[in-house]
Amino acid sequence: MSDYTDRIAEAAGALRARGISGADVAIVLGSGLGAFADAIEGATRVPYGDIPHWPAAKVVGHVGVLVAGRLAGRTVVTLAGRAHFYEGHPLTEVTFAMRVLGALGVPRVILTNAAGGINTRFATGALMLIDDHINLLGSNPLIGPFDPALGARFPDMTEVYSRRLRALATEVAATAGIAVEHGVYVAVHGPSYETPAEIRAFRVMGADAVGMSTAPEAIVARQMGLEVLGISCISNPAAGVVDAPLNHDDVMAVTTRVRGQFIQLLEGVVGRL
Repeated sequence: MSDYTDRIAEAAGALRARGISGADVAIVLGSGLGAFADAIEGATRVPYGDIPHWPAAKVVGHVGVLVAGRLAGRTVVTLAGRAHFYEGHPLTEVTFAMRVLGALGVPRVILTNAAGGINTRFATGALMLIDDHINLLGSNPLIGPFDPALGARFPDMTEVYSRRLRALATEVAATAGIAVEHGVYVAVHGPSYETPAEIRAFRVMGADAVGMSTAPEAIVARQMGLEVLGISCISNPAAGVVDAPLNHDDVMAVTTRVRGQFIQLLEGVVGRL
């Protein structure tokens, strides 16, 4: 066992000691979406600082607490906040939480984020189900010495985001009267926002939304055999889509505005798993 897998095992053991083990689903909450964790019933809350080796979440809008309990009749583990590559964490640390969730026996994960809208059809505040992603982080979380305990050396990425879960989320949204989009998410390093020229290039590549997270977690989750659903909140038009500067305060304001629909969609999906 490598030092990395030792650390994963230690973190998982610390959570088990608090009564947190397998769950029906894990949910990772993006910028401004941490309030969803308040809907968890019978919640056990564990600050990231209390979990051995767990990287801190220090970006505004990322609370930095693990919340375990029940939602819509299912057991859930919710991560209110994530570590980001642009904070200087290596991707092995950015994806450490995914590794621990896999070690706890969680079979599926819902990854959420706030993203810039590249597709000009998308309204600000729209919810986009991620059909696929383009990894432009310049790296991959699986780089490094191979440890078969973590999964295959060359895992297949044909279907990163589960067709089954995307279809389920689409049905839930239609029943609830929530408009959802489908699209391709492009992950970039950040933390600067993209230039208008970059956004035009991403559009040519087939991207519909852009952000600074999610893809590494999805890659690691699939290597471990977890089923993945991705949901982006289109928090702002990407650079050059409208003639206005971008700032994080606007992202937070939009995610707060759509929180109700977002929670309703997540609860509906979890309840029908």
